[in-house]
Amino acid sequence: MRHAMTIDVEDYYQVSAMEASVARDQWEKMESRVVRNTQKILALFAEHNVQATFFVLGWVAERNPALVREIVAQKHELASHGYSHRLVYNQTPEVFREETLRGKALLEDITGVPVRGYRAASYSITPRSSWALDTLIEAGFEYDSSIFPVRHDRYGMPGTPQAPYQLIRPNGGKIVEFPLSAAHLLGYRLPAAGGGYFRLYPYWLTRLLLTSIERWQRIPFIFYLHPWEVDPDQPRIPAGKLSTFRHYNNLDVCEERLRRLLKDFSFTTVDAVLRQQGFWGANQVPEAVIA
Repeated sequence: MRHAMTIDVEDYYQVSAMEASVARDQWEKMESRVVRNTQKILALFAEHNVQATFFVLGWVAERNPALVREIVAQKHELASHGYSHRLVYNQTPEVFREETLRGKALLEDITGVPVRGYRAASYSITPRSSWALDTLIEAGFEYDSSIFPVRHDRYGMPGTPQAPYQLIRPNGGKIVEFPLSAAHLLGYRLPAAGGGYFRLYPYWLTRLLLTSIERWQRIPFIFYLHPWEVDPDQPRIPAGKLSTFRHYNNLDVCEERLRRLLKDFSFTTVDAVLRQQGFWGANQVPEAVIA
């Protein structure tokens, strides 16, 4: 079974954990490392013959169009990570719509490639911001990967499906949802999709959780990482204890773990996995109404 490898292309100072430490009007003054770090990941994927989906932040694309073209030139899938990395539930519907359309248009104008997929900043489509799904449908996105079916202080929709499904809105609108992956352990849904969890868990536990999704749940998992997570030498930003831990924990081992992961599992793009699962055709696929 092939699984979805995804990269959320943003710089180290743009993450939600650093929002209180680095204001958006200071972003231009920060040392940018997103190009070199993304190119490091591109080289690693080329080495392992892996195609992936890159959810690119519009703010980054606007300033680094050559990087976006390089991603497409290397046959990876291009998708949107919005424009400014603001949490969806901290935006008004009007602002979210403007930023969503802006981010999608930027990527399409730079490459000439249709952008079919979307992922919200910090998976911030939750019960209080589910209205954003209607905006994604209206904007022409064919799939979303923003819903994490777990409990968390910043995101999560506990109880929603864990396998890809056709998400139906109360107004009848439809979009395919590829939720972030969680594994069953001792009666709990344990996040297993990557990022900070990949750095926090010992590698053997990550491998066990992902193997359980593949073999016991018999569904494809989706894995995510950020370019800054393979950059242990990035500048340190003063932040609260929890944010500091979440951001800097085990950066020095992340690249080596990623290399092991690429050897242990088979990866491809989100689009290819959904196609493999029978989406984009006349096949019957799982459905769920998300209010």
